[in-house]
Amino acid sequence: MKLRHYLQFSDFTRSEYQHLFERARIIKDRFKRYEPYQPLHDRTLAMVFEKASTRTRVSFEAGMYQMGGSVIHLTTGDSQLGRAEPIEDTARVISRMVDIVMIRTYEQSKIERFAAYSRVPVINGLTNEYHPCQILADIFTYIEQRGSIEGKTVAWIGDSNNVCNTWLQAAAVLGFQVHVSTPPGYEIESARADLAGAAHYRQFADPKEACRDADLVTTDVWTSMGFEAENDARRRAFAHWRVDAVMMRAARPNALFMHCLPAHRGEEVTAEVIDGPASVVWDEAENRLHAQKALLEVLLIGPVD
Repeated sequence: MKLRHYLQFSDFTRSEYQHLFERARIIKDRFKRYEPYQPLHDRTLAMVFEKASTRTRVSFEAGMYQMGGSVIHLTTGDSQLGRAEPIEDTARVISRMVDIVMIRTYEQSKIERFAAYSRVPVINGLTNEYHPCQILADIFTYIEQRGSIEGKTVAWIGDSNNVCNTWLQAAAVLGFQVHVSTPPGYEIESARADLAGAAHYRQFADPKEACRDADLVTTDVWTSMGFEAENDARRRAFAHWRVDAVMMRAARPNALFMHCLPAHRGEEVTAEVIDGPASVVWDEAENRLHAQKALLEVLLIGPVD
């Protein structure tokens, strides 16, 4: 089977995502019925964390075990990654010993360099620039709740971070629109906005207007990992970009709310919204498990009928 990596959302086509979402649905159904499904027996996943995580670690680790495989957990503290070994050398060694690698790191260039020298598939568990596994789960959640996302509108409120960038890629691949509202000075880089194109992306100064007639409203923390020194400045800048009931009322009556978690109630979202009837954040979090199991299956054994 041809070696495939999953480093950005744009690495897969629309038809490949249709297959992934259908496989995620089937795998989740089996999980809910306590029906064993272990196609990855004797396969090993190496998870490399330069950034700590709860949902990424639990979903990949539990998912690999549930599919019959095994997992090795590495951090910069207990591997040569934290001791200045070239990434290329680390990739050459690790990929000779395991079947697939998931990396959660800083610059996108790091994971691309690792993948270039890896003999096995590499998955982006998060970088500063992109978070494709999160949006994979988010879109699967939307499909579960409302059907196809094609032609729909997603409102992104807050920081133009890696999750926002990935929503823009997904819009171009799957044919929907993203309304983005960020505080002045925190806008999307023009090169990333251009990736979505005019047909799939609009910028709004007013977050309420970005939410108007949206099918899904989503956000993230105001201060992403690695930017903690900017906490105070960001709290001041983002004060009017808190998703609240007023913004949700501007969206469509059946609009959903999502958040990739962890959430800070009273900052980027009010408790009324995240704990309210429009919120699907707990389904969204669980679906990291099922969507990533489908991704592991596709990368390791190919499409399954």
